[in-house]
Amino acid sequence: MTTILLLLLLLAVLLYLGLPVALALFLSASAILVALDIPLVVAVQRMSAGVNVFTLMAIPLFILAGEMMTQAGIARRMVRLSENLLGPAPGGLGQVTILSSMLFGAVSGSALASASAMGSALGPEMRNRGYDADFTVNVSTTASITGLLIPPSHNMIIYATAAGAGISIGDLFIGGVIPGVVTGIALMVVAAIIATRRGYPRGSFPGLGPLLRSAAAAFPGILTALIILIGILAGIFTPTESAAIACAYTLLVGMFLYRELNWQRLKLAFINSARTTVMVMFIIAAASLFGWILAVLKAPEQLAEFLAPAMVSPALTLLVIAAMLLLLGTFMDMAPLILITTPIFLPIATSVGMDPVQFGVMLMLALGIGLLTPPVGSVLFVGCAAQGIPMGQALKTIWPFYLALLVALMLVTFVPALTLWLPTLFA
Repeated sequence: MTTILLLLLLLAVLLYLGLPVALALFLSASAILVALDIPLVVAVQRMSAGVNVFTLMAIPLFILAGEMMTQAGIARRMVRLSENLLGPAPGGLGQVTILSSMLFGAVSGSALASASAMGSALGPEMRNRGYDADFTVNVSTTASITGLLIPPSHNMIIYATAAGAGISIGDLFIGGVIPGVVTGIALMVVAAIIATRRGYPRGSFPGLGPLLRSAAAAFPGILTALIILIGILAGIFTPTESAAIACAYTLLVGMFLYRELNWQRLKLAFINSARTTVMVMFIIAAASLFGWILAVLKAPEQLAEFLAPAMVSPALTLLVIAAMLLLLGTFMDMAPLILITTPIFLPIATSVGMDPVQFGVMLMLALGIGLLTPPVGSVLFVGCAAQGIPMGQALKTIWPFYLALLVALMLVTFVPALTLWLPTLFA
């Protein structure tokens, strides 16, 4: 236990000093290797093994597909469709932002990309129509979390890799659909209440013709997610193959149908996706080493023994796990936490009857909330930067949206059918 505490203390100190998460994971794990008199070459071997997984090849391809979708103007077309559908609702543009985030998240799979795209696309327009800056940030950032649940999500691929054999990526993908929609609806209810109290304007219904035209314009982009999901569930292709097909399909749609994905924008998409891929893969490699050290030190077993007195019932056990995931999510990015916490908490969750697919969706949502919570809060930080307001200003009024996300988390945690009904249906 002393060595485990030393490992976690080293990690906390390095993160406090401002080191990147991947580097902090690598240095703290390497220091423990030296202390245990294990050759440092083992670190290289474990990091190499951590990324030498065929399934992980889908991640850079999904990232590239998301970047090309952004450059091809798919986000703008989804915003137009959402505005025609929900513009007349209370807090019309706030509702539009949430639905657009759900649609764009379904094709990009990235909360960060969704928050950036929606904040840039809708933020100025909301400000021009009288919406307060804190409301625009709170809506766009919290709604981006739905992209972690609605497929395809590359974070679910990371979870499936960390969980080991027997976890179907197809089941994870389709299992996140209903929780993602429920989360979006919960946020819409909160946005409507706040918009009504603040007296924000409503839009008008444009008519059936403009609605159908906007739906036709957005449909090729939405079809990307459907092709991926149906192809995987039908056994036509693997998740990695589906990511490659998504790239090819997006390239064709962007260049020949929408005609907005020119060579300059394509080059930018490749550069951005390469940078993101390098960061993600380095984090996965470092987290794999860190997780291996925890396994060598038998951290999962010791944590289970430590928590045993508090786990007097399955419900309390799951509540403790959810609380710990929320706490950890405030201090570290999502990808390393998935790799570190899955081997620790998944056996405990399954021991009290939780299905691994349900745990995976709960993990995505709990850690996704952490992306909105200081001190890390990368998605909230991006949203505030896009709107040009201090994070403290957004935090003063974001708590109703936090409550909506926590309600969704409790539903996912304690209502298995919410996650498992669709996978069972398609099985």
